Amino acid sequence: MAEPIQLVARGLTFGYPGRAVLDGLDLTVSAGERLGLVGENGAGKTTLLRLLAGGLVPTAGSVTRSGSLAVVEQELDVGDDDTVGSLAVATAAAVRSAAADLEQVVATFDHERGDLAAYAEAMARYEQLEAWDVDRRVDEALTRFGAPRDPVRRLSQLSVGERYRVRLACRIAERADVLLLDEPTNHLDATGIDHLTAELQRWSGAVVIVTHDRRLLDDVMTAILDLDPSMDGRPALYGATRYADYRFAKDQMLRRWRARYRAERKRALVLAQRLDSSYEGLSDEWRPPKGSQRHRRGTRARQHVKAADRLVQQLEATAVEVPVPPLALAFPDLPSLPRRASTGASPDRPLDPDADRAAAHSGSLLEVRAPRVDGRLDLPGRRIGIEPCGRLLVVGPNGSGKSTLLRVLAGTVETSRGARTVAAGVRLGVLAQEGPAEHVADGAVTAFDAYARHALRLLEEGALDPDQLVPVAALGLLTEADLDRPLRELSVGQRRRFDLACALLAAPHVLVLDEPTNHLSVGLVDELTAALRATSSAVVVATHDRRMRADLADWPVLELGT
Repeated sequence: MAEPIQLVARGLTFGYPGRAVLDGLDLTVSAGERLGLVGENGAGKTTLLRLLAGGLVPTAGSVTRSGSLAVVEQELDVGDDDTVGSLAVATAAAVRSAAADLEQVVATFDHERGDLAAYAEAMARYEQLEAWDVDRRVDEALTRFGAPRDPVRRLSQLSVGERYRVRLACRIAERADVLLLDEPTNHLDATGIDHLTAELQRWSGAVVIVTHDRRLLDDVMTAILDLDPSMDGRPALYGATRYADYRFAKDQMLRRWRARYRAERKRALVLAQRLDSSYEGLSDEWRPPKGSQRHRRGTRARQHVKAADRLVQQLEATAVEVPVPPLALAFPDLPSLPRRASTGASPDRPLDPDADRAAAHSGSLLEVRAPRVDGRLDLPGRRIGIEPCGRLLVVGPNGSGKSTLLRVLAGTVETSRGARTVAAGVRLGVLAQEGPAEHVADGAVTAFDAYARHALRLLEEGALDPDQLVPVAALGLLTEADLDRPLRELSVGQRRRFDLACALLAAPHVLVLDEPTNHLSVGLVDELTAALRATSSAVVVATHDRRMRADLADWPVLELGT
């Protein structure tokens, strides 16, 4: 028997003012299928997820769902009174309704004339949801995802990652018929990702996931839908579930598209020349007669013109659009050393000759010793030095202090113990998990203007050499149209691209990147990984991304929480 269809979209069309996003999309996801949504940032992945969930109303088309729905979006709205416990109770209540339905059917069942089909359906639903086990599942998911378990903790007081993990744990415990997830691995460590992977692999309902996680695509998905432009103008559905197979198929499609476009343009040029020649023949009709074939010559000329016109029209009707080249990261040529050892102030502090001599003696551009941040990080007796062209991969479970350590290196958090030194003239480029507050304040201005404001702030702080500024338009992270849009109108992924551009703006000697793959497209993650391996600047990366960790496995590793 065929699996029941649980999610269907027909002719789905949607756009924002001045920008079309989806046009006539058809989509079907049956029970047991797990569809991965990929595409460049801004292609409409999160928008499609919200349309499927009913959070947005399409301008045309329809969405049909059967069964219960669970959604976990990237950005979660919480009320002042929402707590971990209230969310867990709501989750349990939704599942317990199946138990209540079964109890009602059993209590009122007539053993002589009762509806056996209704009885069997209620029993199957109860067993599918394992309603008797929901409390244990919620508690296990909170634990495995590293989420807070204190029922009285307010969600509004949790970090973005903690809130996401709480919501994800509750939604996974619900075992809904339709599950929609937006970048679910962004805030999970290795243990959490393993638990999520196992749960998704045995999910009985329909699953749609927006993700940049290449390993998750390999381990979970039964199909991949790419929202980037394709030759027929529609999103491409790839049945291959391996990321490498998907990339190969997409690259082949792009090559065929470019080859067809070149052939059509060549054919169009030939037809244009033929049409010109036909019109010249037509004009000969009105010249003085040559012999006795004047009228026949005119008729043939008109026939040639009509035939050439028909060929041109046919070609224009079937021609493919100009292949839209995907954004390609143009990583800048970053310096490994300051141009002069005595350039004055470092990026984030006044000149300290003793500190500079200590850093120079150690050979490090940046160094921290025995850092402690109360309640978050404590590394007694540890020295972490970043040398020119150095590499460091920071790993560990959630709560082990990775982000705190990177903030100590960046100088954005105070330590209760330890020392931090930066060699003279060294510039830092920092990508935090959450964008700087200044970008929120700049949200009403265009991305280009916000970039210029960021440059001015760095210049005022002495953290920018005007001769080595990296233009945002040269990075291949945002299109010209995106740069002209207000920052707050960009998608989450596009804002992440903007934050990466800001980290590169000052041509830093040391890059400090916290979960750099979060919210980025899978193609950009590949490009960024290759760039980080090749750059002349020093690089510090903290990441849970399993593929990136494998790609950087030959780097020195600092493992926290062991």
